[in-house]
Amino acid sequence: MRLFECDKCKNLIYFENVHCERCGSRIGFRDDQMRLTAIEPISGEKQGWAQLWRSVRDPDDHFKLCANTIYDACNWLIPAEKSDDYCTACRFNRTVPDLGDPASVLLWEKVEAAKHRLIYGLLRLRLPIISKFDHPAYGLAFDFLADPNIADYVTEHSSVILTGHARGVITINIAEADDVVREERRRQFSEPYRTLLGHFRHEIGHYYWERLIRDGQRIDPFRGLFGDERANYQKALEAHYNQYTKPDWEESYVSAYAAAHPWEDWAECWAHYMHMVDTLETAHHFGMRVSPRTSTIAKTMTSADFDPYGEPDFQAIIGTWLPLTHAVNSLNRSMGQPDLYPFVLSQKVIEKLGFIHDLLNGLNDADRFDSTAFGRMGAQSATPGKGL
Repeated sequence: MRLFECDKCKNLIYFENVHCERCGSRIGFRDDQMRLTAIEPISGEKQGWAQLWRSVRDPDDHFKLCANTIYDACNWLIPAEKSDDYCTACRFNRTVPDLGDPASVLLWEKVEAAKHRLIYGLLRLRLPIISKFDHPAYGLAFDFLADPNIADYVTEHSSVILTGHARGVITINIAEADDVVREERRRQFSEPYRTLLGHFRHEIGHYYWERLIRDGQRIDPFRGLFGDERANYQKALEAHYNQYTKPDWEESYVSAYAAAHPWEDWAECWAHYMHMVDTLETAHHFGMRVSPRTSTIAKTMTSADFDPYGEPDFQAIIGTWLPLTHAVNSLNRSMGQPDLYPFVLSQKVIEKLGFIHDLLNGLNDADRFDSTAFGRMGAQSATPGKGL
């Protein structure tokens, strides 16, 4: 993700900031410019119930706050001329938890923070994101659900609602926002990595498999690399959760779960690709360079001196990613922490990541922006994509 600074005092601010920590200015995200901006209220100016705000940097640009701002669940802005109550990121929400339950609201705020980072990445990749409210057949929607008694879940960890994807609807069990619950499930499923943002990036991979692979007439090259997705999905998951792991899975898959079925292999690789480009963008904006001082590679240096979201050469991305993750993993170990990126990418996995990169870079304007061309679903079945 890019770095952001306050328009008033030039202090560095985080993507989730609502106020500048130095000068106290109100902060909002402009998705038309992909930047945070300081805003100030326009005295007496409203659109319906909503107070209008002006940008400190561009005073002629007026906005209102997303309706989810009142729950501290959003900091994105809506242009004043629009009638929407919800911003670009929040308009995809189909179901949210009981907002009268303080415990659910606290978990939902964390879920929203991860979802907003997901939407940022999709916008930077210039992917079409179409709401089910606009296109019920092939649009995207989120259901953020709580088990019947969220307090019991947090204490007993007995999940009822499964995180997953089906027919354009991504369901997230908000209990995943509880660190203790998520860590227990990470251990239960022997996962080296489990985060809210990882869930979102994995499940959105299932969605874009339908849109870009199945509906985009790219099924044959997909099968040539990932395998035949017509293999029985439920039996594959049952085998995985019964502790069956393919021998030597590390040679061809990014995770043991990816080895369960071609759909999961795709979704895991898609999530990792999003991890890579977003982290490299952060490294780029920090001007990070890696130059190991060892006897064998003393003169080797890699630098994140490019925009990974716009980089056409995948070798530049992977060539920077590998030494960067080795460096940050080493830093974590020096602090007694687990690896930030606990994965080893085999040549086969790198080939799969390159396939996704080339696919995204080869999309034409119809793929990206024409919702009619983008959403030809026909009568084909959807990907279950439970993605635990």
